[in-house]
Amino acid sequence: MIIFAKNKEGLKNLYRLVSFSYLDYYRRRPRMPKSVIEQYRDGLIIGSACEQGELYRAILEGRADQDVEEIAEFYDYFEIQPIANNKFLLGKGRVASEEDLREINRKIYRRGKKLGKPVCATCDAHFVNKEDEVYRRILLAGLKMSDADNEMPIYLRTTEEMLEEFSYLGEDIAREVVIENTNKIADMCEYLRPIPKGKYEPIIPGANEELTES
Repeated sequence: MIIFAKNKEGLKNLYRLVSFSYLDYYRRRPRMPKSVIEQYRDGLIIGSACEQGELYRAILEGRADQDVEEIAEFYDYFEIQPIANNKFLLGKGRVASEEDLREINRKIYRRGKKLGKPVCATCDAHFVNKEDEVYRRILLAGLKMSDADNEMPIYLRTTEEMLEEFSYLGEDIAREVVIENTNKIADMCEYLRPIPKGKYEPIIPGANEELTES
């Protein structure tokens, strides 16, 4: 999932969740149980994320509509991503064609309209420029990943590129998911600093006097 803090309370809760994930629920990697996220959800916006996400996988696996709807209700907005991001599913035999990947995105969009939740088109960008992919390949090779050399154009696309990518949804829907809904999510978030300005040193009674006298 994707988690945004929309205000100071959300930022505090996000820090809590990150701490819990490393200190209390770590198992090979940091984890966040949904029950704990629900407990500290105030001030947070939760998105359904990429193909690794619960919603996408439920649709990919052909789960029953009721199951998909129950999963979808947890999220504040849904994500759809460029076909190239999930093209590896063809190689794994999980889908038969690129059109199947487009249909999954259509299903996510229709689910969002049914539940009244915004659907946002995102890049899932791991690097800025298309040519920067070579650095990702080097990093994955260092981790002994077998698919390190597979093409993954997960770069930061321009608005025009995203509109073209999602043109199969129709011009109006493409603008909705690429421009309108992404701005709606951004507008829900206050300006926040991860660390506030200032030193915030501890106050120890008598310390200043003791330092000047010694």
